[in-house]
Amino acid sequence: MDRIDLHMEVPPVQFKDLASAEGGESSATILGRVKATRKIQAERFQKMKIYTNAHMSSRQIRKFCALDSQSEELLEQAMEKFGLSARAHSRILKIARTIADLGASEEITSAHVAEAIQYRSLDRRVYR
Repeated sequence: MDRIDLHMEVPPVQFKDLASAEGGESSATILGRVKATRKIQAERFQKMKIYTNAHMSSRQIRKFCALDSQSEELLEQAMEKFGLSARAHSRILKIARTIADLGASEEITSAHVAEAIQYRSLDRRVYR
């Protein structure tokens, strides 16, 4: 599991939600956001041999995934509390960078880090 970027438990969808007339975000809107994010990443890595955040090396992670002190503290607490590996640490930073890109944010915030930590839920050790 440590080698998979995103893990999520997805609860079953309730019938009332399936039968609801309310629509979610359209596929076209989501596609537009994904294309804008891919463009951000293409520009970031234009002089490198990679195209997306997922392919960043350790050096590139340090350069493009800098955290403020609040975000760093949040990540440190999650690492300690859940017993996350060094590989998970790198994955969380890459995911946080992508979440920030999806919101067109140049900076990675603690909200981005918190969301990225949530996507690593299946590799947390359970302490008793």
